[in-house]
Amino acid sequence: MRAGKTVFSQIMEWVHPQQFHRCVERYTGNYRVRNFPCWDQFLAMSFAQITYRDSLADIEVCLRSRPDQLYHMGFRSTIAHSTLAEANSSRDWRIYHDLAQGLIARARRLYADESFGVELEQTVYALDSTTIDLCLSLFPWARFRSTKAAVKLHTLLDLRGPIPTMITITEGKEADVNVLDEIVLEPGAF
Repeated sequence: MRAGKTVFSQIMEWVHPQQFHRCVERYTGNYRVRNFPCWDQFLAMSFAQITYRDSLADIEVCLRSRPDQLYHMGFRSTIAHSTLAEANSSRDWRIYHDLAQGLIARARRLYADESFGVELEQTVYALDSTTIDLCLSLFPWARFRSTKAAVKLHTLLDLRGPIPTMITITEGKEADVNVLDEIVLEPGAF
């Protein structure tokens, strides 16, 4: 007999359902959706991220291995490979972008008074980037070299958290210095 909530559902409590619902309504994410709402898609993709799942099939197999646990984890519909693939390809990405921005803003407020070892009144940021290799035959638009495809993920971190305050994806050849033009400058920040 169950004695409490699963760890996954405890983690998902940090996402307020009304905040998520507002993001879905803003972009009509559940329009003409019968049995796999945006919330279940979000739960499935969050579960995949937390548990290091490699593919949609891996997500499906892992979640379907314990169907008695799904309800307690917050899922209200059945997880299928094809349904998850369709949702990932057709749902508006801005739903999850807006949700992430809201969560980042909340996390920054929580860590606003944290010290990171140096006593400064201003915020200190660090810009970092990583190149993500892609298969050239699947992503011909992301040509990086003659036989390779890639994109570059640029992240601006607030060192009080460390919390990402800006994330942008560019072509694999893009230099970090070019991303500096996209940063909204905060007076007095380092």
